[in-house]
Amino acid sequence: MARRGLLIILSSPSGAGKSTLARRLMGWDATLSFSVSATTRAPRPGEIDGTDYHFVTEPAFRKLVDDRGMLEHARVFDNYYGSPKAPVQRAIEAGRDVLFDVDWQGAQQIANSDLQDAVLSIFILPPSITELHRRLVERGQDAPDTINRRMQKSWDEISHWDSYDYVLVNDDLDVTEAQLRTIISAERLRRAQQPDLLDHVRTLQRQFEER
Repeated sequence: MARRGLLIILSSPSGAGKSTLARRLMGWDATLSFSVSATTRAPRPGEIDGTDYHFVTEPAFRKLVDDRGMLEHARVFDNYYGSPKAPVQRAIEAGRDVLFDVDWQGAQQIANSDLQDAVLSIFILPPSITELHRRLVERGQDAPDTINRRMQKSWDEISHWDSYDYVLVNDDLDVTEAQLRTIISAERLRRAQQPDLLDHVRTLQRQFEER
């Protein structure tokens, strides 16, 4: 039977393993698609429109917001970023799941959007603050002052853990990935995700009465 797609939100403080887990989920199930954000900033060398971002003008972005065409959006420095609703809605209606990597504010906007019934939200916690700091240092992507800013921001993210459907402690990537697979597999089987069930039950009832 056909099913509705899920809008899967993954959130965590920087360094908790969210991006790695998202990539692993995409490798686990090729039908999962990653939501491509829209932005008003200029493309960087090598970036492809529609793959890395949907690059749009500021007036076009603002119109999408005004027309309720964005699931979530935010201004970051001098540019706008957001998640267009139309492609996500098409995917969900076709029974495909869409993965979102957003912060708690984006998650809150999506949870209050027109697609809230499809939302499955998962927050990833680090095993400790010391381990979170170690991961940020060892990945070697940021200067010390940037790491300090990320650490300061991490508690703001963590403090919103209780607004999510599921919360996992990522002490071991393999274990956490297995937990995510279990959650997604179970959520796909929820009654609300299977719109054809009612017709099937009615068919069974008719067959029973015709015996």
